[in-house]
Amino acid sequence: MKPNADVCVIIAAKNAAATIGRAIMSALAEPETAEVIVVDDGSSDGTADASRAASDGSGRLTVARFEINKGPAAARNHAIAISKAPVLAILDADDFFFPGRLSQLLAQTDWDFVADNIAFVDEETAREAHLRLESFAAAPRILTLGEFIEGNISQRGVRRGEIGFLKPLMRREFLDTHQLRYQESLRLGEDYDLYARALTKGARYKIIHSVGYGAVVRGDSLSGSHRTIDLKRLYEADRAILAEADLPPQARALIAQHEQHIRGRYELREFLDIKRQSGAKAALLHALGRPAAIGAIASGIFADKTERFRQKPDAAPVALGGSGGLRYLLQPPSDAR
Repeated sequence: MKPNADVCVIIAAKNAAATIGRAIMSALAEPETAEVIVVDDGSSDGTADASRAASDGSGRLTVARFEINKGPAAARNHAIAISKAPVLAILDADDFFFPGRLSQLLAQTDWDFVADNIAFVDEETAREAHLRLESFAAAPRILTLGEFIEGNISQRGVRRGEIGFLKPLMRREFLDTHQLRYQESLRLGEDYDLYARALTKGARYKIIHSVGYGAVVRGDSLSGSHRTIDLKRLYEADRAILAEADLPPQARALIAQHEQHIRGRYELREFLDIKRQSGAKAALLHALGRPAAIGAIASGIFADKTERFRQKPDAAPVALGGSGGLRYLLQPPSDAR
């Protein structure tokens, strides 16, 4: 272990043999990385072997394996349980750290969670992405619960802009003190749920606008391939937070707004499932039996039908409808460039 290395990088991976090596090597290249823990979540390809092949010989890499798929929340919780470093970092198996990311984040003070900007890139341009990054000043600020919740209520025509996509470093001490872990029933929004619960318990969530995380996007990653039940479980997670008696009124109102947003997406997806499986008449009867859901279903269908008429961003990855450039999750203040 290198001096001052105090970060555990956690990578949950399923069928990621083609990209896991890049993710691991980017994490091991950071001097502040004490350990990298890969949890192969029931892969049917060579993910575990590809992970071991990416070792730099420092002894910092651990590869664990689930024989059956349990989901990213369970994989991350397992990694937390077998790791020791006081700071935890989440890295998706097809993403990567830009050089110097951890030192940039650890230079910040007074935080329980600290996140930096994300650059969305195409797979074909990921190797050279660091050469095309814009230089943004850090401009650190605390992210409030209100900003976090509102930043996770997506708008039609706005692609991949949710604040929940941020990948903060997390202090193990805060998670342990408040008995916080990923909710393993969730396979959608497990990050959102953990951060929301932490913020309701007073977490100091700091963000900086400089870029340290590279997220690779693909055309099929935007297809809404999550299951209908995943949306149901996510709005139920909001309801679990709302059931806490000591939740401040403003926080309660914001989380209720997010719950309503996700429930609307669920109602639309359930309607479309019934239409596909049993026909339009059955779907219509289902909708008429749920009058409170009709508005969400109608607006969702209209938005889907008009999606192709919306202007696509030019300076963005091809997979996001652009011309092949980079797109950033956080837009820094005008005086922070």
